[in-house]
Amino acid sequence: MILILEILLAVAYSLVAHVASARHDGPLAVGALAILLLLMLVSPLAQRRLWAWATLAAGVVALAWLARSAYTQVPLLLVPTAFIALIAFVFGRSLGRGRTPLISKIVTALEGESPPPPDLLRYTRRLTAAWAGALALLALVNLVLSLIAVPDGLLAQFGVRPPLTVTQTQWSWFANVFNYGIIGGFFAVEFIIRKRRFPGRYHNFIDFLRRLRSLGPAFWRDFLR
Repeated sequence: MILILEILLAVAYSLVAHVASARHDGPLAVGALAILLLLMLVSPLAQRRLWAWATLAAGVVALAWLARSAYTQVPLLLVPTAFIALIAFVFGRSLGRGRTPLISKIVTALEGESPPPPDLLRYTRRLTAAWAGALALLALVNLVLSLIAVPDGLLAQFGVRPPLTVTQTQWSWFANVFNYGIIGGFFAVEFIIRKRRFPGRYHNFIDFLRRLRSLGPAFWRDFLR
């Protein structure tokens, strides 16, 4: 139930954030941020965690202040960059000494009792590095677009006219829609490459997703630790 609610909130955030940016609508931008706040807190709120309720209260106060300011669009401009950069950091951190690369961790769990062969582990380590690099580059692209968007981009809001610009709507399409397509495309292409390089491990993409889901909530809760 919580997972379904999180998915609905994620979709709602993307839609509301896109419309708010395309229409330069301040109140709608605050509404999008409120949805994002709920998305981040819905699971601990359901578990009645005190810190989650305190964070929600602080967030509501911050959003009320933001609604009265002239910078309601600024957080929306920064969210895609911050989110993707955070994921890139997590992938990159897992490559450190004494840590297990994230993709290696997934593959090891999928293999069950049989340890993955060394060539597969080498591949998954390189793949983790590739994800870290690709996401870092995507975060940089998002940051540049948020800086040069007009009329409500980061530079424009502080009175700086960038030499190269994109419209707010173009930025929003990229940040709130195309990002997901780029990440999904990378995921799908890599699966095709992996299936050809290591044949017989997965029947098809649906089977792969089904096996990922079968790892269960406990695995995914500890995944990023």
